[in-house]
Amino acid sequence: MAEGDFGRNLALLCGYHPSISEVCRRLGINRQQFNKYLHGPTLPSRRNLRRLCDFFGVEEAEMLLPHRRFAEIVALRPRLQRPSTERARYLDHVERLVDRGTAGLEAYEGYYFRYFYSYGFAGKIVKSLLSLQPGEGAHYTKNLGVLQLEPEGRRRAVRFRYLGLPLLINDRIYLLEYETGLADVISQTILYPAFRHRVDLLSGIQLTLAGTRAREPAAGRVVLEYLGRRLNLRRALGACGLFAPEDRAIDPAIRERIVNRVEPDRRVLLADPG
Repeated sequence: MAEGDFGRNLALLCGYHPSISEVCRRLGINRQQFNKYLHGPTLPSRRNLRRLCDFFGVEEAEMLLPHRRFAEIVALRPRLQRPSTERARYLDHVERLVDRGTAGLEAYEGYYFRYFYSYGFAGKIVKSLLSLQPGEGAHYTKNLGVLQLEPEGRRRAVRFRYLGLPLLINDRIYLLEYETGLADVISQTILYPAFRHRVDLLSGIQLTLAGTRAREPAAGRVVLEYLGRRLNLRRALGACGLFAPEDRAIDPAIRERIVNRVEPDRRVLLADPG
């Protein structure tokens, strides 16, 4: 086996699946470690080699063959069929964005209070709890909120939960989220990163749907307040809710940052960089 044959053989097998990240998830192997197998010179341990071979349906000895010979063998396997759909090709573009946008996000791992003016309750501020945590080959976010409402004198709680994919690209944090209940709302947020090497307040703009019957697209300023990598989740969720702007639960500095002013000379809504 020439140098690089194993990585080329592995890359060939990955090409029969929608994405490398999917292979990593299904195998339970860290993406960074998997990349070392693909690009060398690292070879997997005997245990991981066995897992790879079982997953792809090849023999260990075959994985170590010269690439040309290996490709001939694989081409004769009817159960290995390369996906040729448009969806698979576009997933490759997403994978490249994820690969590019993961580096640097470790500095932002932890929990945040998220503040923004409500899209459904005019003049009220929503305070929710967001976590940003590492996963296999990428980082992920979870945003939880509990809104205590009193329609017609009856008190009830409305809960929401969004899962998201954060990316740090070209000095901005992009966050794509979807609501997990009915899976019928997708939102995007763009945030300024921490410029002073200390995460405290992250400001930006988010785009989602208004909480009205018309479900109009709506945009507004948002602030994430860093809480640390550990906290009492029950207590933090208890501090979330729907607040009047003058409520003491809302810091005046944060309230000022999320006011949605459109400057006359700009005519578009811009984020407050802080």
